[in-house]
Amino acid sequence: MAKRRIPIDDGRAALAEARTGGAARAVLATAVRYLLEELAERAPGNTVEVRVPPFGATQCVQGPRHTRGTPPNVIETDPATWIALATGELDWETAIAEARVRASGSRAELVGLLPLVRV
Repeated sequence: MAKRRIPIDDGRAALAEARTGGAARAVLATAVRYLLEELAERAPGNTVEVRVPPFGATQCVQGPRHTRGTPPNVIETDPATWIALATGELDWETAIAEARVRASGSRAELVGLLPLVRV
């Protein structure tokens, strides 16, 4: 189980504010990290690394573990896209088709894991 650093109530409040579009950088960072923690809790493991620069990254999904160097399965996106994916405002296939997500590796996908929260 992933260790939470952001209390759930704080994460939800930051997410609600971030979705308004005018949130401060710190609020946006909290929302992104909260959603990354939620993903790690729901899909524990070390097979896929999800990166949302500049705010955070997490490893998730059961399967083969990498131990050195760049992980073989990496997903990277921007904060706004991550929030849209995690809340169901954007689906995985559309995000990939529109190149809003960069995914490399045979297991680098989050189909079936998203959305994390419904708003």
